[in-house]
Amino acid sequence: MASWNSIPLEITYEVLGWTAFLSWSISFYPQVILNFHRKSVVGLNLDFVLLNLTKHSSYLIYNVSLYFSSAIQKQYFEKYGYGEMIPVAANDVAFSIHAVLLTAITLFQIVIYDRGSQKVSKIAIAIVSAVWLFAAACFFTALPNHSWLWLISIFNSIQVFMTVIKYIPQAVMNFTRKSTDGFSIGNILLDFCGGLTNYAQMVVQSIDQGSWVNFYGNIGKTLLSLVSIFFDIIFMCQHYVLYPGKKAQVSPKLIEEDGEPLIKPSDHPQSENV
Repeated sequence: MASWNSIPLEITYEVLGWTAFLSWSISFYPQVILNFHRKSVVGLNLDFVLLNLTKHSSYLIYNVSLYFSSAIQKQYFEKYGYGEMIPVAANDVAFSIHAVLLTAITLFQIVIYDRGSQKVSKIAIAIVSAVWLFAAACFFTALPNHSWLWLISIFNSIQVFMTVIKYIPQAVMNFTRKSTDGFSIGNILLDFCGGLTNYAQMVVQSIDQGSWVNFYGNIGKTLLSLVSIFFDIIFMCQHYVLYPGKKAQVSPKLIEEDGEPLIKPSDHPQSENV
């Protein structure tokens, strides 16, 4: 396994990596806090959250496997050369764990808070079901020959695919409503910063090693950054240029009919002194 040639570049790599971790990790909180204060998820596309959970779960499997498994690392070196560095950093693993947890919390908020007339689409449910069935089939295909690098590469490809499609429902919803009301722009600004620093981290590693293998050796991380940046720019244009300060028109009747949370609070709450 290769080592760093330049200490300043190694420090820069670590700083960029943990900056990406902080930006991407903190990016989940504005939406969670907004949902909590409003006691509503109206304006947050439910398909986006469901697809996001599958995306981050797939990325978690890839990062944890390649970072901790010596068997998979050996297969990586055999494919790309023993002079290369593992393209997954500690900040990638930390981010994936945190992302799955926060996305699950957001999904729980969807269950307990007002959703208006919004529902998870059958298309999103079908996509998620098909993805996990495909992943299961790949697992049993890889099992006989222990093709673990190939298998986690599949999970990496899944996270890229989910990254591409997860933003589309929210972008379309903002366009249809002509508003970004209920969708946290703070999430997008931090996500944009995370995408830039994550990509810059890969550039620093390539410069130090004099090789661009880490870009195609971990194509998922490369595309994750680029796709995130692309859609974040779209969301920023929607929020600041196309629909600045616009409130979506929501029918009160629809909210009354369809806005009840799946878990209702007790009709007779206990006294705070009990």
